[in-house]
Formats: sequence, structure tokens, C-alpha cells
Amino acid sequence: MANKTLFKSLRGALAPKTDTVNEAGGNAYALSAQAALVQIAVTGCLNQTFYASAEDQLEALMNRAAQVDDTFLAQVAIYAREHGFMKDTPALLCAILAGRNSAMLAEIFPRVINSGKMLRNFVQIMRSGVTGRKSLGSAPKRLVQNWLNTASERALLSASVGQSPSLADVVKMVHPKPPDASRTAFFAWLIGKEFVAGDLPQAVQEFEAWKADRSLPLPKVPFQMLTAQELGQAEWTQIATNASWQMTRMNLNTFARHGVFEVPGMTERIAERLADPQEVERARAFPYQLMAAFVNASEQVPSHVKNALQTAMEFALANVPAITRPDGAAAKVVVCADVSGSMRSPVSGYRHGATSTVRCVDVAALVAAAVLRKNRDALVLPFENQVVETLELNPRDAIMTNAKKLAGVGGGGTNCSAPLHWINQRKQHVDLVFFVSDNESWVDAQRGRGTKTMEAWNAIKARCPNAKLVCLDIQPYTHTQAAEREDILNVGGFSDQVFQIVSAFAQGELRGETLVDTIGHIVIETPPRASRESDQ
Repeated sequence: MANKTLFKSLRGALAPKTDTVNEAGGNAYALSAQAALVQIAVTGCLNQTFYASAEDQLEALMNRAAQVDDTFLAQVAIYAREHGFMKDTPALLCAILAGRNSAMLAEIFPRVINSGKMLRNFVQIMRSGVTGRKSLGSAPKRLVQNWLNTASERALLSASVGQSPSLADVVKMVHPKPPDASRTAFFAWLIGKEFVAGDLPQAVQEFEAWKADRSLPLPKVPFQMLTAQELGQAEWTQIATNASWQMTRMNLNTFARHGVFEVPGMTERIAERLADPQEVERARAFPYQLMAAFVNASEQVPSHVKNALQTAMEFALANVPAITRPDGAAAKVVVCADVSGSMRSPVSGYRHGATSTVRCVDVAALVAAAVLRKNRDALVLPFENQVVETLELNPRDAIMTNAKKLAGVGGGGTNCSAPLHWINQRKQHVDLVFFVSDNESWVDAQRGRGTKTMEAWNAIKARCPNAKLVCLDIQPYTHTQAAEREDILNVGGFSDQVFQIVSAFAQGELRGETLVDTIGHIVIETPPRASRESDQ
């Protein structure tokens, strides 16, 4: 009789051989230099994560950037900014490109450095010396000068808020030649030199007049400029009344501390703004932002306002597609949400005094709940050491409700193969398996050819030959449990762009392309400058 142990092992041998270990010590597949650069760029906030320090992330990004050509480096910077909505890593990629190809940097500069915050990030990184130089250099200096001379008055005022460096520091560094009297006066006002008051932009004139006479109406300037002054409930109420959608979302606790919700009608006004579908669309809000606002809202924020955030979440996820097969039929989707202990770490890393309360597990739960809402027959399998089978989710419940339930279970080790084994044991048919994890699988570590995840996935493919696997990694690590091939897609990030990529892959529109291939199609051109509201 044939040796059952021997022939059982051959199935796993079909998996490609692992070539690295992950940060938790488990066997893994190293991402290519291009794929690793993308992963870090769309997830790395250059802060301490559960397994990697900020220095580790910086070194990894610099090493991978050195291994790709200038065009791909520029394309990743654009993708990380426009689709990943990142701030630090796109600025860092631009700083690297400044030392390699200043002409190409000039092409992408308006698309990546598209707000005052991004400009200050770029200058800070250039001056830090991490990319090999501590001066801007002539070409980057001209780009910064051009930004300062062509930015709108609103963008300049928004850029004037913040330090290290401040906008005044930047002006002193690059010495822009103002194109008109208004900008001449603004730069002089900014750096503390003499100026002609009548030449100042109107908003700055109103701000200076208000500082001299507090009985005047509040000027329309970034509210941070106002909060440097002593404000009372009336002033804070006026700020809240005039606030943009993003500013409102980000300052609910501040409004609560200053008594804004105690003013009759303000709770209803703010809730109505947050839940306005047109405002949500105009702000280009994505789910992670709303999750952050919901999680961070203090007890002093009225429940009516918190409920409005849940309503806004439904609108923000309105474009999440129902996942279908290539033939157009509804796909049988399984979402594997990692709820292990390492997923309890902040999704944007540990930052002294400003660590996000949104954890990796919150984002994983949010993604799973969003997919379930649009794919009501989807199966959600939270996993750690094993699949957590005690949780029941109702697809009709609010996305925030299901996300909270999911994030409340688990806490053990990481075993990425567990949900795949669960599927195999029940011989379930699947069209798409969607992992949301940090990929730090170690419970199922084995000696042998491939990972347990690949072994279990090959078993699923034997039953479901058209099935596809998507591994969404929300941390800046450079390896995976599933080697990329035509039926396997590795993707990183926690923006809503991920849903579109997953849907296209499930429908066969990517035709075996990787995310690297998709980014490689980005055309490098210079559109009109535009800023996300949240950066202003």
C-alpha cells in the first residue's frame, strides 16, 4: 500500500518554496522590490508598529526605492498620494526622486505635493539628510518657490498652520520672488517683516482687524489661527457653524469641550452636516476617517452626532461594489478578518502624544463589514489561532455595528491558514477569499516547501478551479503568506480604493495583473493642482 504520509505531503510540495521569514518568525514569501515598495508606501506612516520600528520602515523603503527605476518610483509616489491618501511616504519618495531625476520630480510635484502639509513634509524630509543631502538643491527649490507663488490664498493660509518647519521657515529657506503686491505683503507678514497692510489678502486683513477688535465677526481663516487666541463659547459656536465637513469630523471633541453642543440647534446642525450625502461626497471622505471619528468621539459628543457618523459611513461606502464573477453572477465571497493580538496595535503606528485609537483590527473589521453589507451572502470568518465561530453578523446591521462586533473578538496568535482549512473541512465552494491581515502568521509555521496558507489554498483550488485569493495587508511589512500568481493578488493599504481593486480582480478585469502592474500604467502628467479638503 502506498505511503499515505508521503503522498499527503506532495500536495503541499506543489506550493512554491518559501524564501524568507516574517517578523513573527513564520515562513513567508518575500515581495519583489517593486511590490515591497508599494506595500510600504501605502501603509507606512513611519511610526513604530507592532513588529517594526520607524527606522526599520525608513530603511526598508530606502532599500526598495534604490532597486526600482525612476519612472516606477514616481508612479508609486502618485499612487500613494492620490489613491492611498498617504502624506509622509509620498513626500519621502519625492525627496528620493529629487536626488535621482529632477525633471521627473517636476512632472509629478503638483500631483503629490498638492497641499501645504505636503509641502512642509517635503521640505522637512529634504532638510533632514535622510535622502543624502541637507539642502533643497536648485531644482527642488524652484518647485517650492513655484508652489508658494501660485498657491491660492486659501491654500497659503492653511499651509501657515503647523511647525517643523513652519511655512515662514520655508519662505526664509527658498526666498520666493512674489508675483504681485498681495503676495509680497503676505510673505512679509508671515515672516515678521514690514508690510503694506492694504496689500494683504482680504482674509488676512480681516484676521488682523479681528485681533485688534474682538467685537468684529470671526474672519474666514483656518480655525487653528483663531484658536491661538482666547476664544469663548460664542466664538467656538461660530467656528463650528462655518466649518467644512472634514473640519467638523476632526473636531467633534473640541466642540464638545467648548460647549458648542450646549447651544440650541447646534447638535442638529452638525449632525445634519455630517450625514449630508453631498457633503460626504464633496469631502471625498473614506471609511477609515469616519471610523477614526467614531472611535475617538468622547462621551460629551451627543449620540445624535455619533449616529450621523454611522449614516455618513453608509454613504462613504455606497460605491463599494457587489463582487461578481467574470460571468456576472454573484460571487461566493469569504472574508477572513485577522483578529489576533498583533492586530490590536494602532493602524498608523505608535506616535508619542498622537497615537491613533484606530487599531488594525478595527480596519479589518470595517473592511469585512463593508463587504458583507454589499454582498449579503458573504461569509465572514474572524481568525486568530483558529476561526472564531461564536460570532454571528447580520448584514442588515449598520456597518459600524458589525465592525464593532468583529473587533471585539479574538486576541490570540496569528494563523492565516486557519480559515482556509475551515473551508476545506466543510468542502465549501468559494469564488473569492479575501484576507485582511498583517500577514504575521506564525502559529502554522512549518518546515517544508511552502506555507500552510499556500498548501490550504491549493486544496481549495483543486475543488474550485476558478477561485481567487486576495490578501490585503494593512501594515508596512515586505512579505506575504501567499505567493502572487494569476489567481492570487497581494494588495496593501486601508483606503476605499482597495474595494475597487478587489472587485476588478474578482471579475477578471486585471487579467492576472498585480498591483505593481496597475501602478505601472499610471501616466505621469501634470494636472491642475487640487487638494483634499482634509489637508487644508
